[in-house]
Amino acid sequence: METKLAIVIPCYNEAKVLPTTAGMFLDKLNHLISTYGLNQESFILFIDDGSTDQTWELIQSFHQKDPIHYHGLKGSRNRGHQNALLGGLMTVRKYCDVTISIDCDGQDDLDAMDEMIQQYQNGCDIVYGVRNDRTTDSWFKRFSAQSFYKLLNSMGAKVIYNHADYRLMSSKALDGLSHFKEVNIYLRGMVPMVGFKSTSVFYARAKRIAGESHYPFSKMLGLAMDGITSLSVKPLQLISLLGMVISLISFIGLLWSLITYFLGSTITGWTSMVAILCFVSGIQLLCIGVLGEYIGKIYMETKHRPRFIFSDNTIDHAIHQDE
Repeated sequence: METKLAIVIPCYNEAKVLPTTAGMFLDKLNHLISTYGLNQESFILFIDDGSTDQTWELIQSFHQKDPIHYHGLKGSRNRGHQNALLGGLMTVRKYCDVTISIDCDGQDDLDAMDEMIQQYQNGCDIVYGVRNDRTTDSWFKRFSAQSFYKLLNSMGAKVIYNHADYRLMSSKALDGLSHFKEVNIYLRGMVPMVGFKSTSVFYARAKRIAGESHYPFSKMLGLAMDGITSLSVKPLQLISLLGMVISLISFIGLLWSLITYFLGSTITGWTSMVAILCFVSGIQLLCIGVLGEYIGKIYMETKHRPRFIFSDNTIDHAIHQDE
C-alpha cells in the first residue's frame, strides 16, 4: 500500500512569503511522490493561526487551484505556533501515514525531507531535522539559542539540540502524541517523550525569504519558560536547595551574633541588617514567582480547555475541536 504523506505548515501573518514558498512545497511534494512512490493524493496542509492579513485568502486560492494537494485549516483565533501545529497534526493523523511539519518561511532546507522519508522507510517513526550550524544568525541570536537549549536540558527538559519543529512523525507516533492531554504545550520536549525508533537528519538553515520573524527574543524567553515549567519540576527542587542554603547561612549568622553579644563587641549593624533583609526578601519573591508559575499552569490544566479550535477548513470538516 502506498504511503500517504501530509506536509503540515503552521502560518501566522505569512501573506508576504506564502506566494513564494507554497510553490516550493508543492514541487518538493511532487518530487517525493515520484521518487519514493508515495500516494498521489499526498497533500500540504496550511494552518492559519488567526492571521490578520491575507494568509487565509491565499490558502483558499491555493486549494481552489489544486484541491488535491493543497488544504487548509483556519484557527478561530490566534492560539500560538505550538497549538496550531498540534491541531494540524492531530487533524491529519487519521488521513495519512506520515507527516512532516515545517515552518512556511522557507528557511528550512526542503531537501532534508528526502532523507526523512528514507529513514521512515527504513523503520524510523520520528525523524528530527537538526541544524548543522548557525552561521546565518547574528551573534546574539546564536548565543541566546545555544543558551536556550543548554538551559532546557540542564533543567531536565530533554530536547534535541538545534532542533525546532521540522520533523517527520509516523501515524503511530502521532497516535502516541495524542495521549498527551496537557494544555501547556511544548512539542520539542513532548515528542521525544513519545518514544519509538527515531533519528536525526542535518541541514543548513537559510535566511528568511520574506516578511519578519514572529519569534523575537521575548517570545523565545517565554518559550523557554514554558518548556521548563511544562516538562520539569527541577526549578522547585532548586528552590528547596536554595532554602536550605539560606537557612544554613542564617544559622551561621545567628551563631555569630550570639558570640559577638557574649563577647561584648556588638555594634549597631544597621547596614548589614538592611542588606540581609533585602537579599532574603528578593529570594523569597523569586521563589514565590516560580511557585506561582507552576500554580498557574496547574490552574489552566484543571480547566481542560480546548487546545485548538478551527472555524473553517478545506478537508470536508466544518469544525475541528480537541477536547
